[in-house]
Amino acid sequence: MAENKTTPLYEQHKKSGAKLAEFGGFLMPIQYQSAIEEHLWCRKKTAVFDTSHMGQLLVEGNTAQSELDKIVTVDTTKIPSFKCRYGFMLNEEGGIKDDLIVYKISSEKFVVIVNSGTAWADKEHVEKNLDKARLSFLSDNYGKIDVQGPVSADVLKDIFSIDLSGLKYYGFGYFDILGESCIVSRTGYTGERGYELCLPNSVIVEVWSKLLDDERVKPAGLAARDTLRLEAGLPLYSQDITEATTPLEAGLGRFISFDTNFIGKERLEELKNKISRKFVFFKSDSRQSPRHDYKIYIDGESVGFVTSGTFSPCLQRGIGAGYVDRPQVSAGQQIVVKSNGREIKCTIINKPFVETKK
Repeated sequence: MAENKTTPLYEQHKKSGAKLAEFGGFLMPIQYQSAIEEHLWCRKKTAVFDTSHMGQLLVEGNTAQSELDKIVTVDTTKIPSFKCRYGFMLNEEGGIKDDLIVYKISSEKFVVIVNSGTAWADKEHVEKNLDKARLSFLSDNYGKIDVQGPVSADVLKDIFSIDLSGLKYYGFGYFDILGESCIVSRTGYTGERGYELCLPNSVIVEVWSKLLDDERVKPAGLAARDTLRLEAGLPLYSQDITEATTPLEAGLGRFISFDTNFIGKERLEELKNKISRKFVFFKSDSRQSPRHDYKIYIDGESVGFVTSGTFSPCLQRGIGAGYVDRPQVSAGQQIVVKSNGREIKCTIINKPFVETKK
């Protein structure tokens, strides 16, 4: 454990008695009390998550826009300033090196948020493929807190006097928080209305403490974050999508712009009409929960495997996602999920599992 990295909020998590575990190379809070209670609190009020383990890359310079377009699947020329977009970095075979969010400050300045476990590899990949643009690793001096839930805007306004009413979904801006200029975006990984705060390490502990002083706010760990994102139908890198997965078979083709010449584009164009498997979401007919690597069967035939599975606190039943070698399957299809003699009857659905208000 001593070899794991920690975030600036590590001491606060220890003092709170949170259950800690390694995640993406970091020692992170998995839960503070009950993961189910944290999940439901986020759906009803506001939960805060320490996401300082995520990587923050700054790409800037006169050629930043054109050079970044060679690396990510997002067409940055079509992103208005102070908007952000979800996309990918791919390998030459079209496999997903990482999923990410690109924040466009201007045509000469971008922030890219990447996953913790791949952050250093992403940094090296971007560095390798930049020519004149400059790359900085902001994570050395900045952390991140996600404030998620129906009353998150009111909480942030009441505590820090910042008015976020004009911030549209996937928009961001600079806001003064405790005397520091911080990026606040209307984004998140829970399906709820919420915000992500990129904060200098100098103020992040005080920001966290002030948030938790509000009775509408409770801390939530990565266990609740995982169940929240699955209910919202959001994929998890390293489970649902990997370098062995293309965005096309993962059903994420809408996040690819074929107008730019990004790494992996040529291979994806070859694969467009050759997709042999499909990423599906399904719910259990009972409280039994599917788990990672369980096998998926249709009419007694093994057709795929589960990548994510859990118990849904909102639906009070098992939910999951996975790949099936039946690209033609659709919502309503009955499947059976099996492992070691255990069988769970499920039904494929259209995502999300739970309707929320972003």
